[in-house]
Amino acid sequence: MERKVGSSTVTAKEVKAALEKARTLSAEEEKVLRMRHGAGASSTRAPLPRAAGDNQELGDELLLIEMQLMKAMRARAGGKPAATASSKPVAATRARDAAANPTKDKIVRALRKKK
Repeated sequence: MERKVGSSTVTAKEVKAALEKARTLSAEEEKVLRMRHGAGASSTRAPLPRAAGDNQELGDELLLIEMQLMKAMRARAGGKPAATASSKPVAATRARDAAANPTKDKIVRALRKKK
């Protein structure tokens, strides 16, 4: 086995081009190489890979889970999108928040006194 003498520099463009051609790397390995050599993603407009691949049953199951999570997130946020929540009068919102959370109100009052 011959010993290689010398060194070479790998540029970000070369790494990016090689990663676009390579199909045997895992997502984590590709991420590490991109981070290590400063090579950006191939395209910011490219769609993200689907976790289900070609499996329609798994795709439906993942969609159902996503819908349940979105429903739970909306319920936790008060059930209304942020755009409609901001149309309420500010004073009414503050009064409701203060009544709902007396501990927060106490902390805010103490901080105002410190000024």
